[in-house]
Amino acid sequence: MPQFEWKGRKRTGEMVDGQMAADNKDAVVAALRRQQIVAVKIKEKGKELALPKIGGGVGTKDLAIFTRQFSVMIDAGLPVVQCLEILGTQQLNKTFQRVLFEVREDVEAGSSLNEAFKKHPRVFDNLYCNLVAAGEAGGILDTILQRLAIYIEKNVKLKAAVKSAMVYPVVVVTVAVLVVIVIMWKVVPTFASLFAGVGAKLPLPTLIVIGISNFLGRWAWLCFIVIFAIGTAIRLYYRTENGRYLIDKLLINSPVFGPVLRKIAVARFCRTLATLVSSGVPILEGLDITARTSGNAIIEEAILKTRKSVEEGKTLTEPLAASGVFPGMVTQMISVGESTGALDAMLSKIADFYEDEVDEAVANLMSLLEPLIIVFLGVTVGGIVVAMYLPLFTLIQQIQ
Repeated sequence: MPQFEWKGRKRTGEMVDGQMAADNKDAVVAALRRQQIVAVKIKEKGKELALPKIGGGVGTKDLAIFTRQFSVMIDAGLPVVQCLEILGTQQLNKTFQRVLFEVREDVEAGSSLNEAFKKHPRVFDNLYCNLVAAGEAGGILDTILQRLAIYIEKNVKLKAAVKSAMVYPVVVVTVAVLVVIVIMWKVVPTFASLFAGVGAKLPLPTLIVIGISNFLGRWAWLCFIVIFAIGTAIRLYYRTENGRYLIDKLLINSPVFGPVLRKIAVARFCRTLATLVSSGVPILEGLDITARTSGNAIIEEAILKTRKSVEEGKTLTEPLAASGVFPGMVTQMISVGESTGALDAMLSKIADFYEDEVDEAVANLMSLLEPLIIVFLGVTVGGIVVAMYLPLFTLIQQIQ
């Protein structure tokens, strides 16, 4: 049976260490837990078994499941520390498990839950931490967690709908490009050698295809380097303020993808702000958080301008309408919500409507992309085939 060296912390905060024979790391963790010791580090034969430092590896779906379970347990009256202990033990994602155990340790040491969450910003973002802080301050943590769970679940659903819709065109275009590369690399040179052997006079389309084939055969490596360099340059440019603004503007105003991206942005804005407002977060702070989580520089700019206008005493409706980003129906419904004092409910209704609109827009986009992809395949592959067979028709006529 392997020997493990461990270090841990008692509930009093005292650090202790020792050795233990066990079947695996999980057995050591369970044994220490029975002694009311939280494992900090476990090593076997000099090999570090502790997980890498936190900062990624936790998906939105994992967070949604955790939040839903956490809200149910808090509603049932279980202490926060016990909830974190149970959820951390049951967590299959080892990175997330380590995060939850560290959060539990901080809470045991006297930190508030939102302060403990803030130490892991790549898992719990500002929106999450601010809502938890509002729940703790108002004594409605279970209600806030339920709203958070609904928000994250709807966000997951929205992303999944877009991703699943894009799988088909991406796969088809990728396969088509690979087929064209194989034809140009292997098939066309064979035909070119055949035509050169018989001294056939080649028509212009055939010469163009053979020229492209020869270029790819000789400079394919350079093409890949150029494509990689362009992709890297675009990513680096997007990280700059001007680059992000320009690219996001081009995307949101594009004729095909623009309407879908705009509806996604509106749905996210309304859902996020509705969740924050209904949870008691001040409107200015809510707009600030919503802007940072918008995912688009144009939308972010419009929301920040709205925040500034609200700070000056104006309503939400005026700056949103002036931005030109949000449809008239959205600003009108928000105006009604402000007038009736039911802004959060109105924002939720708008979010529901636009999430359904996104589903429909994605379906329509697929209906548009399918014939375009078919035309692309027909023109590209068919054009190559016809170009290579034209000289054969000429040779057959000469033989006759």
